[in-house]
Amino acid sequence: MKKRVLSAIIMILIFVPLLFIGGIPFAILMTILSLGAMYELITIREKKKHFPTLIKIASFLLIIFSSVLIYNQNIFSYTMSYQLISFIVLIYLLPILLKNKNMDYDINDALYLVGSLLFINIAFNLILVVRNYSLNYLIYLLLITVITDTFALITGMYIGKNKLAPTISPHKTIEGFIGGVLMGTFVATTFYYTVIDPGISLAILILTTLFLAVVGQLGDLVFSSIKRTFNVKDFSNLIPGHGGILDRLDSLIFVILAFILVMGLI
Repeated sequence: MKKRVLSAIIMILIFVPLLFIGGIPFAILMTILSLGAMYELITIREKKKHFPTLIKIASFLLIIFSSVLIYNQNIFSYTMSYQLISFIVLIYLLPILLKNKNMDYDINDALYLVGSLLFINIAFNLILVVRNYSLNYLIYLLLITVITDTFALITGMYIGKNKLAPTISPHKTIEGFIGGVLMGTFVATTFYYTVIDPGISLAILILTTLFLAVVGQLGDLVFSSIKRTFNVKDFSNLIPGHGGILDRLDSLIFVILAFILVMGLI
């Protein structure tokens, strides 16, 4: 428990100042987190089959390259160029010809890495784009994630009886899910209405925030399912007492993806 608390304090001391500073320092943080998340997705897959070293190096270089391209973007609509996507696909698919003879790198490996890289790039780059656009918008999304996760844990601990998805995450309960979503919706809605836009339709804001909170909890289950597939408890031990980067940011990743879909409503 002490290790978990100490890690949480260190994360807060690093993340919060960089969040408020924004700009290049926050972009560097997002790049580091992206590299860590990609490392975790590669590592869990390597429990079944190892990737060639050069392919892994290429993955990390592509993460850095993609981050550099959008580090100062503040247009509230994230786009990834066809040139970059084509480059990523070619980088991963062409080595099949060189490695297929020994069957140590095949189409399944290539597609896994293409999907992982695009997913990580889109998710973490969107966090950066939203921060560049507005600090308050990112705080709103963080409140949805943190409050929902926290109260889902507390509610489930004290009154949780009915399992939400026992085969995926045996400790999550329906009561915890409901409690977390309701509290996350209440706190984040209050922040948005009082700080960002008091003139917004309260009904639309509540429904939108509720939707994002639900998606965040479902995203947590998606990542739990991935861990089940590879038979691991955590994505990594990069954060002592907490697991990996994807263990901590799973809900936020899905909240940010869902937010981009509904941002026109609020």
